[in-house]
Amino acid sequence: MAKFFPNLKSNYRCLILLLSCGWSCTIILCLYFKTTDMPLTHNHVSKPAACVQRKCAPDREPTDWFCARYAPTVQLLLNSRNSELSANVSSWWTRLFGNRDANYTTLVRNLFQLLPDQEHNSDPHRCRTCAVVGNSRNLLGSRYGPFIDSKDFVMRINRGSTKGFEEDVGSKTTHRIFYPESVGILNNSTHLVFIPFKVWDFEWLIRVFTTKHTTKDCSKNLDIFHLQKNINKDKLMIVHPEFIKYVYVNWTEYHGYYPSTGFLAVIFALHICDEVDVFGFGATKDGTWHHYFDKTLIPYTKTNHPGEFEYETISRLHSEKKLFMHKGWT
Repeated sequence: MAKFFPNLKSNYRCLILLLSCGWSCTIILCLYFKTTDMPLTHNHVSKPAACVQRKCAPDREPTDWFCARYAPTVQLLLNSRNSELSANVSSWWTRLFGNRDANYTTLVRNLFQLLPDQEHNSDPHRCRTCAVVGNSRNLLGSRYGPFIDSKDFVMRINRGSTKGFEEDVGSKTTHRIFYPESVGILNNSTHLVFIPFKVWDFEWLIRVFTTKHTTKDCSKNLDIFHLQKNINKDKLMIVHPEFIKYVYVNWTEYHGYYPSTGFLAVIFALHICDEVDVFGFGATKDGTWHHYFDKTLIPYTKTNHPGEFEYETISRLHSEKKLFMHKGWT
C-alpha cells in the first residue's frame, strides 16, 4: 500500500472527502491538505501583493498609517542578482560604520561563490504563524513557553537563550536573527538570518566559511572554526541593506542611528508571516531593562537605537491589529 500511497495520512483524508462531496471539492481540498502538510523551510519567504501583509484574521484591514509605512516590494533578502544597491541606499548604509573604503561588490560576489545563491521566494498558500521573541526580562514568570512553541516560526534575537527558561520563553527556535558582534553558540539545524550593518560583515562571513583566519574572532572571542561547523550554508539568509534602510526611514522615521536587531526582526516578520506574536520587548514594569538570561542592565533610551520609539511603534502595530504584543509579567 505504501507503494501507491506514500502519504497515507493525507490520502486518507482525501478518500473521506471523496465519499462526502463532489470531485471538484475533493481536488481543491486535497491540494489544500498537501500544501499544509509541507515542511516549513527557509525558502518560504513570500512578498504580499498589497499593502496589508498576508493574514489569517479577517478584521485586519489596511489603515492610512500602516500603508504609509509598509512597502510590500522592498528587497528582504540578498542574493547575487539583487545585490546592486541604489545610490540612496548605498550612501546611507555605507557610512553607518565607515564602510566607504570596503569593496562591497567584490565581497558579495566572493560570498555567493561560497553560499547557495537563492531567491528565497515562494508562495506557501497557508496561514503562517510566527513568534518574535525578544530578550527582555519581562518574560520571566510569563509562562509563555508553550504558546511560543506552538507557532510555525519562532524567531529569536542575538544570543537569546532557551536553556533553563523553557517555561517562559519556549524551547523551539526556527530562526536566529544576529550580526557578528551578537553571535553566540549557534545550532546548525536553525535557520540563520544575518543582518549586515557594515560592509566588512560580509568579510566576516567569508572568513567563517573559508577559515582564512582560525584565530579568535575579535568581536566575541569565538573560534572561527567552531562557527564554520555550526552554520549551515543552506539555512543562512542575509538581510538586504535596502531592507535595513527601509525600516530606518519608514518605521523608525529617522529616530536613532539605525534600527535595533529586534525591531528589524519584527518588521521582517510582518513581511513573511500571516500572524505575528511579539514577546520580550520593552522595559520591565519598574522601568529597567536587561536580558532575561543575565543581570546586566541595558540602556533603554540613550543608545544608537531608538528603543522608546521602536516600542511605541510596536504598540501602534498591536493597536491596529497588525501583530499581537505580549508584555510579559515582571
